[in-house]
Amino acid sequence: MKKFVMTGSILVIFVILAACQATSGMSYKSTSEIDQDVDAVLQKLYETTPLANQLRKEARGVLVFPEILKAGFLAGAQYGEGALRENGKTTGYYNTITASYGLQAGVQVFGYALFFMNDEALAYLDKSSGWEIGTGPSIVVLDEGFAKSMSTTTLTKDVYALTFNQQGLMAGLGLQGTKITKINP
Repeated sequence: MKKFVMTGSILVIFVILAACQATSGMSYKSTSEIDQDVDAVLQKLYETTPLANQLRKEARGVLVFPEILKAGFLAGAQYGEGALRENGKTTGYYNTITASYGLQAGVQVFGYALFFMNDEALAYLDKSSGWEIGTGPSIVVLDEGFAKSMSTTTLTKDVYALTFNQQGLMAGLGLQGTKITKINP
């Protein structure tokens, strides 16, 4: 029975990932839908998170994924679409795809914003044909405790990630890889 559950979980995740990979250059939403979602999320984020305001003043660009769906049972996947903003204007659309394997179960919806702090990190996003998080620019994932101790002199990394709007429950430990790819909605 265990082997059947494990095999079934892996098969489901491979089908999900194959579907995501097949559409990695396409989008499920229109550009106007993505832009509306990004506008709403950024407005709320800047109103409620002082750190986001601080980061946006220094950032060269902000890549925002307003809603990412993550689901898994032993094997898992997540998918979301977003937009890159430079000087307040959308300059590209992207998706994020993650596969994971390990002790995990649940469904979760969340969003995140990546603040690119220098031109080199931003250029890497454009020149790579699908940026895999963990390669290229260094990323720091921020939580509220760390955010309170930040100042403009401590912003020394290439990219800062802020998560928001977490809903649902996802528990577990596992290995995962996230890939961000430019899309043409």
